[in-house]
Amino acid sequence: MALKSDYANQECSIARTLEVVGERWTLLILRDCFFGLRRFTDLHRHLGIPKAVLTVRLDRLTAAHILDRHEYRPGRHEYRLTQKGLDLWPALHALDAWGNRNLAPNGPRTLFRHAACGNPLEPSGFCGHCRRVPGAPEIEFQPGPGRGPADPDDPVEQALRRGHRLSEPLVLG
Repeated sequence: MALKSDYANQECSIARTLEVVGERWTLLILRDCFFGLRRFTDLHRHLGIPKAVLTVRLDRLTAAHILDRHEYRPGRHEYRLTQKGLDLWPALHALDAWGNRNLAPNGPRTLFRHAACGNPLEPSGFCGHCRRVPGAPEIEFQPGPGRGPADPDDPVEQALRRGHRLSEPLVLG
């Protein structure tokens, strides 16, 4: 029996969420948006995604009000996470933590800290020092032991090695 192409008739929040973000490229686009990439060209370069696929995914995320599209120069746009988009951070963090536990033999590629106190987050996203789960804009990331050597020709990877707060624009160069 073939799988259905959508979950429109499902009365399940997981199925409904998959309708919006359940495609591989979509989650990777969102990851990069949390890391601070905003411009089409930077997302395209970093992900290696076909331009047509990236365009469709960004259009869907914009239509779902997960990203807002802003013109930063005539004819040039960037994509910013909305509150609805920021609300996806715990799900992405949970996927990252699962991958670190089960699929990262050299350790995590990225480490997350609560910016207010500097303590590392638990895999659940909880800050043991502050006794709460901070929101994405309150979290700093930095490279972890599982991040291999950076390609000197990849400005995105170079910038990610400096680390910074989630959802703030990544400064390239």
